[in-house]
Amino acid sequence: MAISIDPRPTVFGDRFVVTGTYAATDTSIDLAGQLTSIDMAVVTPTGALAPQNLETAGAADASDGAPFTFGEFATVDGTTITVNTPGAAQATIGGTFMAIGRRA
Repeated sequence: MAISIDPRPTVFGDRFVVTGTYAATDTSIDLAGQLTSIDMAVVTPTGALAPQNLETAGAADASDGAPFTFGEFATVDGTTITVNTPGAAQATIGGTFMAIGRRA
């Protein structure tokens, strides 16, 4: 894992803003050491994922127009951010993240 959490989070009231980076191999970011719950999380990948035809869940093809290009997105479960891709076979590419939640 190559998750890096910035050493100085921003604090406002009982909320923390935690930022950092994640690598292409990281699919979850555990923030239990910083937060007791996450209100919002966002991931910003370093680039676009390879285009994928979501109708067939396969590689892009020219027969039905241009494929869609999507980026990674985040889902939250407790104090863990999960980095997701739209296609099951797609691998994450890494990037930065930000989470706002109650501080631990």
